[in-house]
Amino acid sequence: QVQLVESGGGLGQPGGSLRLSCAGSEFTFDQYWMYWVRQVPGKRLEWVSTISADGKTVRYGDAVKGRFTISRDNAENMVYLQMNTLKPEDTALYYCAADKDYIFSRNPTRNLYQYWGQGTQVTVST
Repeated sequence: QVQLVESGGGLGQPGGSLRLSCAGSEFTFDQYWMYWVRQVPGKRLEWVSTISADGKTVRYGDAVKGRFTISRDNAENMVYLQMNTLKPEDTALYYCAADKDYIFSRNPTRNLYQYWGQGTQVTVST
């Protein structure tokens, strides 16, 4: 069965860094666009970043541009989100998602992308 499993979340300090990982399995990982999406309780899902199947195209939401970097290693079926200069407002549940197409939405819904991970919690606080 298709799986996406996020890891690397936890407690970060303002100005600090965290690196999230997402491991894919049981699908043709290198043929899928990968997405990072986050959610604060009571708020809509917020698109964070996207990377194309071949890794050549990357996109970022305004809130994280210049601070976060998305990357992937297709040989290992992994996608990463390097989070630098963390801010308290980065606190959220971060999801990894996959789809065969590039489907842009600043506020995606769960049915927009084909596969979703379980999420990993990031908390940024002193």
